[in-house]
Amino acid sequence: MNGGMNGHRPGRLIGVGVGPGDPELMTLKAVRAVGEADVVAHFAKAGRGGNARAIVTPHLRPGTRLLPLLYPVTTELHRHSPAYRAAIAAFFDGAAEAVAAELDAGLTVAVLSEGDPFFYGSYMHLHVRLAPRYAVEVIPGVTGMSGCWSGAGAPIAQGDDVLSVVPGTLDEAELARRFRESDAAVVMKLGRNLPKVRRALAAAGRLEGAIYVERGTMPNAACRRLTDKPDDTAPYFAVVLIPGWRSAVAATAVEATPPAAVARLAP
Repeated sequence: MNGGMNGHRPGRLIGVGVGPGDPELMTLKAVRAVGEADVVAHFAKAGRGGNARAIVTPHLRPGTRLLPLLYPVTTELHRHSPAYRAAIAAFFDGAAEAVAAELDAGLTVAVLSEGDPFFYGSYMHLHVRLAPRYAVEVIPGVTGMSGCWSGAGAPIAQGDDVLSVVPGTLDEAELARRFRESDAAVVMKLGRNLPKVRRALAAAGRLEGAIYVERGTMPNAACRRLTDKPDDTAPYFAVVLIPGWRSAVAATAVEATPPAAVARLAP
């Protein structure tokens, strides 16, 4: 373990899952960690505070220092290109160095992660760089997908159902294969991938049962059957649910959703 700078004992790194958006879905342990941290680090785009920071704002104590970790602009690069990978790797290297400087000063740093830190979370990239050198604790969080299927009233898997979590960034043919082979599925990273996901669901014969959920658990959350969504625009924090529990309960999930949530997506 690193001996720290200027004789300080190294600080402690805490990866904090803050849940899917509703501040009341933070765990008691996460609230305590945020309230006790010397530094709260959060990922965000330049010029924005980020959702994770907004979630924890009520729990920050006076004097807590914020450390924004700002993503580079890489929209012009393909995600598989060497240039993209190099830019992202350099970003996480720099973010890890910024957090390490605080830890070397003997401070406790809480790094925020929407949902769960080890489930598609940016925190993981810091963890693999810093865990070998510092004392680390990871606090799990309610995942975005569980917040979405709970809000939609959609039982997702039961009995022998196999649940697949599928990133919408996969190629269309691979998406269709995954949909065909799984009883239930959750499509993450939707955004601009929605048209491709819709085509893949149709090719797999799974479009009819798909449910679209936008910003699950957040104040502007809404859901509807994907076949009832007239356009192909979606925010990044949207998911598609394909329930596997084939029962009257699952088949009528959207109809059981609170009317206000469905109404917000009415044409």
